Amino acid sequence: MTEKLTKNFNFQEAESRLYNWWRQSGYFKPEVAPKDAEPYVISMPPPNVTGALHNGHAMFVSLEDMMIRHARMKGRAALWVPGADHAGIATQLQVEKMLRDEGKSREEVGREEFLYRTWEWKEKYGGEIQNQLQKLGASCDWDRDRFTLDDGLSIAVREAFVRLWEQGLIYKGTRLINWSPGLKTAVSDLEVEDKEIEGKLYFFKYPVEGGEYIPVATTRPETILGDTAVCVHPEDERYQRFIGKMAYVPMLNRAIPVIADEYVTREFGTGALKVTPGHDFNDYELGQKHGLEIISILNRDASLNENAGPYAGLDRFVAREKLWKDMEAAGLTIETKPYPMVVPVSQRGGEIIEPMISEQWFVKIQPLADKAIAAVRDGRIKIVPEHFEKVYFHWLENIQDWCVSRQLWWGHRIPAWTHRETGEIRVTRDGPPDASGKWEQDEDVLDTWFSSGLWPFSTLGWPNNTPDLQRFYPTHMMETGYDILFFWVARMIMMGLWFTDQAPFETVYLHGLVRDEQGRKMSKTTGNVLDPLEIVEEFGADALRFTLLTGGAPGSDMNLAMGRIEHSRNFGNKLWQIARFILSNLEDDQPLDLPKPAALDLPSRWILSRLTELIQNVDRLFEGHNYGEAGRQILSFVWDEFADWYVEISKAALYGGDLDAKASTRATLLYVLDTCLRLLHPYMPFITEEIWQAIPHTGKALIIAQWPIVHTEYADGTAENVLATIQELVIGIRNTRQQYDVDPAKRIAAVIAPGSMRQVLENHSYVFGRLCNVHDVTIADDGASAPENAATIVAADVTIYLPLAGLIDLEKERQRLEDELAGLVKQIERSQGTLGNENFVSRAKPEVVQREREKLSDLLASQERVQSRLDALKSMA
Repeated sequence: MTEKLTKNFNFQEAESRLYNWWRQSGYFKPEVAPKDAEPYVISMPPPNVTGALHNGHAMFVSLEDMMIRHARMKGRAALWVPGADHAGIATQLQVEKMLRDEGKSREEVGREEFLYRTWEWKEKYGGEIQNQLQKLGASCDWDRDRFTLDDGLSIAVREAFVRLWEQGLIYKGTRLINWSPGLKTAVSDLEVEDKEIEGKLYFFKYPVEGGEYIPVATTRPETILGDTAVCVHPEDERYQRFIGKMAYVPMLNRAIPVIADEYVTREFGTGALKVTPGHDFNDYELGQKHGLEIISILNRDASLNENAGPYAGLDRFVAREKLWKDMEAAGLTIETKPYPMVVPVSQRGGEIIEPMISEQWFVKIQPLADKAIAAVRDGRIKIVPEHFEKVYFHWLENIQDWCVSRQLWWGHRIPAWTHRETGEIRVTRDGPPDASGKWEQDEDVLDTWFSSGLWPFSTLGWPNNTPDLQRFYPTHMMETGYDILFFWVARMIMMGLWFTDQAPFETVYLHGLVRDEQGRKMSKTTGNVLDPLEIVEEFGADALRFTLLTGGAPGSDMNLAMGRIEHSRNFGNKLWQIARFILSNLEDDQPLDLPKPAALDLPSRWILSRLTELIQNVDRLFEGHNYGEAGRQILSFVWDEFADWYVEISKAALYGGDLDAKASTRATLLYVLDTCLRLLHPYMPFITEEIWQAIPHTGKALIIAQWPIVHTEYADGTAENVLATIQELVIGIRNTRQQYDVDPAKRIAAVIAPGSMRQVLENHSYVFGRLCNVHDVTIADDGASAPENAATIVAADVTIYLPLAGLIDLEKERQRLEDELAGLVKQIERSQGTLGNENFVSRAKPEVVQREREKLSDLLASQERVQSRLDALKSMA
């Protein structure tokens, strides 16, 4: 057949060409399937509109695209809904930075102008992440692309908020929340990261009525000004006499009670606890339990307010130092000690987060959480891996009311209106309650996770009963990182069940983090970031995808190494060269039908039986969501069985004169290649499509071709067993040639005692010539004695003798081995001398001594091996 493939796969040219062709042909749309096809739907985790592609994106795109391509080939109406998240904090920070560069602030330009500028920025920069996802082959239906702030999703967000309000599940209240002083907004737990710092533990005296004091320790002295109690353990004999008395806040002299609670750990610090309900989550719970006053000492920018007395107006950390100096001067300090501690910092701003009392909007989340717990318990939703269910249940069973308000401008503005004169609050779907002009909308916007929680059904048209919602909801697979199981997945489950009475998806598949080769988290600081776009530029999208998809297991982190990416690239090259070889040996009018098993030779029956088992294994592994193992088995079959064995063996038939054998071998090669391309397409879509278009095929495109079907008539255990014996003999011959350092190009002879395989070996002796350069093969008569001076290889009841006289010059080999042995003896004596030197062993670094011991062990093993071969040669002589 005329060559249709270039020498090498030009992925730089092919990837964009193939992607555009797929998209323009409508292959990404579910409508490409028959009208009655069963849907298969994935809602893409919407990347931030500000984002740039990182390996987390590359992982989810590779996994979800593999899933959607597999479903499409299985005949499902496969819909992958793409989109982007407005990313309230991240986007607002970008625009505020742009304004600062212009010498302005958001307060100076005002809300309306700020939002105009933000939309302008989004239109200019916001689409870049979608373009980058496409470089990885994401076969989404881009005509259904959604944005969390578009009109349809904004309607859904308002509808959800209003319904929760009408159901009594949303309220406005004053509670302790995470506060970002830099962003001047409440933030969710997801936007807070723990950071280890070297802090201090401050020990001081808490004055108590009667002239005594209680020693107390704290890591945040400035919060002393907000204390409303001192707490001790009720059974702590050191402090029992103080329980019920009044203590006095240092420097403010405000009276507060000494209370008792078993919550206090007597062994930590001094065993006495200052209680600041306004600035510590644990203290807040303690304060609620004992009915303590809540005092906030911080302003929105983390400066101290009027409740801090003489320290009002100072920055929190400046106040810390001044208060401590004043306490020292007053004789109230005891000591300070270095104290490693973990502090919460803003993920975006980097500043330390403050727990702060603030008036916010909250969702009474427990009723929603109860439904979400039930859906996983009764099996309506399956979490993969299953062990994450325990963590899911623990979080939902201990859930707190959800703070959904943010003090930002970019986002879904809360649809609540306050009457300027009466203070009445109303929540509406469409604007102010009336046209009086006396209603003022709440300034806050909703937490990004509120709109994200509606994603699986809002993107399909909810609250309207659209055709898409009817056909494609509930969705089927929610694939995302395990790190947002609570923050996003659990909220989608809660919101989906609450608003639609249906689980939003059937399966949650959680992937792990992508780490560097040594298992470290990738970061710019460490300098170990592997940029996926640079990898795609150098190695192609298929290589990166295949590495990510086969490099780990569900829910486990994977270590990404350049060597593995190169191996995946090399696998693609191997596939390309196999295809070129097969194409060059096909007829111009190559028939596509595969001969019946009876018309095939042993190697063809073997490879088709192995292929049948592969398809069965891949189907089983996909069913169990073990996609990595499925990919590894496909690679092993293509490289280790198809290429290394069948393709090599097939050359005898292809270059021989038997026309029937030639025809059946061509048909087998084409069928196996076609099937492998189909199996590999979800993993490596570009190179497989390019090859498939070049080989004889039926249909328009591999992307919509049928997934391989198991043909059990080609399962042949006998052929597998027989060929396994031949493989074992071939490997034995290769090892013997290597052992005796025989030139691979040298033809050698063999005598075979065939046992029960006489007929098979007589018919297939050519395999030894093709695979291990044994061309002079003698099949011995039954009962014939074994030849002398021969290397022996045994497999099953077959024995192969390789006469050494034909392999090597016995005397020359003996001399070579004796020289090698003498050299080893000298090295062993030197190493033993080094290790016998007490000065070396006692003074050298332990790792150096260990290396020397390992070196000696290797030398002794080599000596034993060479001596054994020398003894064998001498016995032959």
